[in-house]
Amino acid sequence: MAITAEELSDNLSGRESNEEVAKVSWKTSLIALLVGGVVISAYRWYQNEYSFSMGLDYFEPEFATYWMSLFYTQMTLIPILGAIGCAYVWFTRPEEVTMTPHDELKWYLMIISVLGGAGVLAPIGAMLFMESDAAWHQVTIRDTDFTPTHIGLFYFAIPAVLAAGAIGFLWVHTRMPDFRNRVSFNFALLLGGFFLIMPNLGFNEWGHTFFYAEELFAAPIHWGFVTLGWAVFGIGGFIVQMLGRVAKLTRVVYKQESEEILTN
Repeated sequence: MAITAEELSDNLSGRESNEEVAKVSWKTSLIALLVGGVVISAYRWYQNEYSFSMGLDYFEPEFATYWMSLFYTQMTLIPILGAIGCAYVWFTRPEEVTMTPHDELKWYLMIISVLGGAGVLAPIGAMLFMESDAAWHQVTIRDTDFTPTHIGLFYFAIPAVLAAGAIGFLWVHTRMPDFRNRVSFNFALLLGGFFLIMPNLGFNEWGHTFFYAEELFAAPIHWGFVTLGWAVFGIGGFIVQMLGRVAKLTRVVYKQESEEILTN
């Protein structure tokens, strides 16, 4: 007996109780947004509270208490946690990746859900950390390599994103079948940009110390930050790669479930 398109659609919808339908998890996006928002808000409050009262003079004991202690804590915990996360993902990688199209589709949509929350946090973090650093130098003029805004931007935000990105990079390339035997250039470009910002920071501070003291946004010594910052657009290419795979998996899953209904 022939089955109509409407009946097929109803049968597919009725399968939700037996097998969870792959879909974007807004709950995951909101959790990522909430956790990141709390961290950024707490850090921003700390900067507003203690930057001008305890952060104007690197040589004051209060600066060491309120800012250098924060710097040492961050530069200890972030690399350690990042290394532990990367090691765990690498050494627990499966020898063979066996995943049904339905499960693979669910994982891709989960990644997209996480990126959705991160996409909201990215411009907020850039505004609160990066622009505040530029404003700080315009107001207080350059003093030392360590300032409250530098400690927040270059020694917290960027290393934290780099550590999380490295863990995600290894996970995607060891767990997802479509990326297991190749490297996503777009994802690698994103990580490479964030990684190279750190040595570029050293070059920037060396230049400001010896021959370019004035803070001009368009100064050649800042061009490296702009160029490396463009690496963030690599995430767009990675999303396109995922969406291409999602489109194929969607067709496969729909065809499989349709054939199962027709044969039953």
